[in-house]
Amino acid sequence: MLNIAIDGPAGAGKTTVAKAVAKRLKILYLDTGAMYRGVAVYCINRGADVCDESAVKPLLDGLRLEVLYGGGDGQRIVVNGEDVTPFIREHRISKASSDVSALPSVRLKMVDLQRRIAAASDLVLDGRDIGTFVLPEARYKFFLSASPEERARRRFDELKSKGTDIVYGELLEDIKKRDYNDSHRALAPLKCADDAVYIDTSALTPEEVVEAVLSHIKA
Repeated sequence: MLNIAIDGPAGAGKTTVAKAVAKRLKILYLDTGAMYRGVAVYCINRGADVCDESAVKPLLDGLRLEVLYGGGDGQRIVVNGEDVTPFIREHRISKASSDVSALPSVRLKMVDLQRRIAAASDLVLDGRDIGTFVLPEARYKFFLSASPEERARRRFDELKSKGTDIVYGELLEDIKKRDYNDSHRALAPLKCADDAVYIDTSALTPEEVVEAVLSHIKA
């Protein structure tokens, strides 16, 4: 199977680029971050502290998470029969997903599902640890990054365009905290794989990043 891993910190443009690359190559795109967001919604709805392994782990036996495609809506995250896609991009879920994804029990459950999906389809996957942990044997690996300030600005502009009232300083602090959490977690921390192509997206448009990724693949 053709698997392309795109890793990087929050706000680096991974999702936008991964979707575009998948479309250009006419293969599927798997948003692994959305899977962790689905887990966060599931845990919050059950009143669990998403930072507490002992509170979350017992809930996982009852979790049935599905990634569905088709219908013109792109990837959908369905948790125990409920489509939670409309809720996973809420600001509160962004922070909760970073916390819950650091828990080993959650990480291992989602990684197992991601590997099974990747084994069955040609895929572009984006996340924090695709090239280092989920699919270390992926044929193509990329690591996208940008300064925390630039990533916070992008997120600020995105939320403002949707009418969300948010303070830039709060977003910047959230970005820095997520970077620390993701790079310091015990299991599969965020880092650039030794054999990944590093791309600084700070001064690049999404289209330019897509072309850079595709040029490496074609080469």
